[in-house]
Amino acid sequence: MSPAKPTHAVLFVCLGNICRSPMAEGAFREAAESAGLSCTVDSAGTAAYHVGNAPDRRAIATARAHGVDIAHLAARQIAIEDFTAFTHIIALDNANLEGIKAHAPRNTTAQISMMMDAVEGRAGEQVKDPYYGDEEGFEVTWADVSVAAQAWVEKLLAESG
Repeated sequence: MSPAKPTHAVLFVCLGNICRSPMAEGAFREAAESAGLSCTVDSAGTAAYHVGNAPDRRAIATARAHGVDIAHLAARQIAIEDFTAFTHIIALDNANLEGIKAHAPRNTTAQISMMMDAVEGRAGEQVKDPYYGDEEGFEVTWADVSVAAQAWVEKLLAESG
């Protein structure tokens, strides 16, 4: 008997897929594993600027400092098939949310949301892009994606019954 297919498939999306979305992917994967949530998780960017590149060295270092390895990830651009392959597509900011919605095909089955929507009292908030700042900005981003990842795991566990 083969293992059951995961009920949830979650895709985190930012602009270039080298800072926020790989950090969100790593934080979510860690939270899901800790909670026993079986799911597929990935990340992508709305732009193709960094396709094939590893996450920003500061994102890797910040995640590593929190016990999460994202160094093996490679940036990719969101694809049309993602809208049916994933149950949830989660944007890290408003501009990318609008870009995702604008490119969603009619047959999309994914629920499209913002990262902070699962955090009580923070729905609609954006996760700040740390790319043009210093290491401290990556810590702020990590704090946000970690809190939101945990909230998303709890939400998905509740939906699973």
